[in-house]
Amino acid sequence: MTKLQFGCESARSRTLSVDGLQLHLLEWGAPGRPAICFLHGGSAHAHWFDYVAPAFADRFHVVALDQRGHGESDWPNPPAYGTEQFAGDLRGVLDALDWPRAVVAGHSMGGHNAMAFAAWHPERVRALVVIDSRPSIPEERLNRLRQRGHRVLRLHQTLGEALATFRLLPRETVAESALLAHLARAGVVRRPGGWTYRFDPDCNRLRRPADTWALLGRISAPTLIVRGEWSPILPPELAERIRAAIPRATLVGIPGTYHHLVLDAPRAFVEVLGGFLASLG
Repeated sequence: MTKLQFGCESARSRTLSVDGLQLHLLEWGAPGRPAICFLHGGSAHAHWFDYVAPAFADRFHVVALDQRGHGESDWPNPPAYGTEQFAGDLRGVLDALDWPRAVVAGHSMGGHNAMAFAAWHPERVRALVVIDSRPSIPEERLNRLRQRGHRVLRLHQTLGEALATFRLLPRETVAESALLAHLARAGVVRRPGGWTYRFDPDCNRLRRPADTWALLGRISAPTLIVRGEWSPILPPELAERIRAAIPRATLVGIPGTYHHLVLDAPRAFVEVLGGFLASLG
């Protein structure tokens, strides 16, 4: 099997100014082509799509965005982490890139933000891809998320110590160890006093996710819902409810994967997404 290359090795790294925030992204393909924007999940970053995004660079203008408070993008001050703010950033990115419309593909938190954006700004979404994400966060899980946000980011004395603490949430995965090591390295930065992760804890502490169940019927774009076979986040019954609520939705499961399916089975995901994009005409 041919070894996959990390997409950031061929990407252009850019920073856009959107409503006073500096938002970082990785970019592939030529401007003027049909557009795709990938949105990562909570506590993650743009490199989550390093095994996926380059597969579309020969036909599309592709971007993987570091959402506010994540990766190399700014932390808003004062903190603002409502779905409305994330969606506003996405609209600003599309404007800055001169994209009238785009395929918007989001994983987990990114999928939630993508669903809301597609409902609020249907004219800007050519197609929607929801990757193991759900329209609302159960109150108990949201409370745990906010509790985690009260923890101060640890400063590690060495890079090795910081990398050793990297874990996915949820933890279950069958991803390549080399890819996980790459994500860990891309997610840490040296600060005064040591090494720490590129993530604002206030994104958890002050998360204000919209309940998008009531919005799903307003999504007019063709929609692909992708779930991991063993995902604890998007069980089959819930995925089917979402498919039924979105007028033009298709549901596909990827065997042998957990919640982080773009890491667990990137080739299978690329095949599924490629087929969906080809169907758009």
